[in-house]
Amino acid sequence: MRNDGNPDNPRGFGGATDRSDDIPSIEQPASTFQPRLTIGWLRTRLGGLGNLFTARPGRTRMAVATGAVCCLGLVGVTFVGADPAGESPRPDQRAEIAQRAEVDAASRGQARHPAAPVTSTPTPESSPSTTTPVPKPKATSRPKPKRIVPVAGLDQAQMDNAKTIVRTGREMGVPRRGLVIAVATAMQESTLYNYASGVLPESQDYPYQAIGWDHDSVGLFQQRPSTGWGSVRDLMKPEFATRQFLTALQAIPGWQDLPLTVAAQTVQVSAFGWLYAQHEWRATEVVNAVLS
Repeated sequence: MRNDGNPDNPRGFGGATDRSDDIPSIEQPASTFQPRLTIGWLRTRLGGLGNLFTARPGRTRMAVATGAVCCLGLVGVTFVGADPAGESPRPDQRAEIAQRAEVDAASRGQARHPAAPVTSTPTPESSPSTTTPVPKPKATSRPKPKRIVPVAGLDQAQMDNAKTIVRTGREMGVPRRGLVIAVATAMQESTLYNYASGVLPESQDYPYQAIGWDHDSVGLFQQRPSTGWGSVRDLMKPEFATRQFLTALQAIPGWQDLPLTVAAQTVQVSAFGWLYAQHEWRATEVVNAVLS
């Protein structure tokens, strides 16, 4: 015979809605169970649970309420069925109750920490170039030729021409004695100026420092193109004229042992050959100044 519960307890679980023996527990759907958290409401619900345990010894059901209160203020309640009153819960029920209580406590006790920002290491493709710029090599300027102060009463133009004679002779491997003879000869022939010829207009087409009228004689050594010393264009170059003179000097046997006048006159074949010797001391001073 079906026990319809205690009619005197309208708050019991044996009302008209609790008429099935097939349902071991009563679960209130979460969508319709929306209790108001007030003191009166709690007293009413707790009183109903007391009536449940005392008024229905035959089919008393114990309800264990577990609530999880979240930050949004929502409450969920689950009822777990128990054995008839007077009997202790079974071991499997104890485990289930303890497990649920542990889960609820653990979820409420978990600390909420903001997630740490994820930092990604830039890949070589995305990272900016950090190569050290290679310094550009400094432009090196060629050292300017040393400007030699004029000596022996010469001006700067004469000293520059004497320097050209000495350095050209050094490139040829001519000893110091030959350099002195060459400078002394140029002092006598052109006073160390690069001469053009008034008789030979072509010579004035090239750089010159003075004009002479001794036949077709041109340049520092007053060499004549008509006698085979070279072209007008070449003889107007101080370097070329010096090479021509020193080449002829070195061709004289024993030239280093000859007096300066004899050596110079043998090369130049001048009408005033004895005048070369007067420039020897000045030529020696100039050569020493250039080579020092």
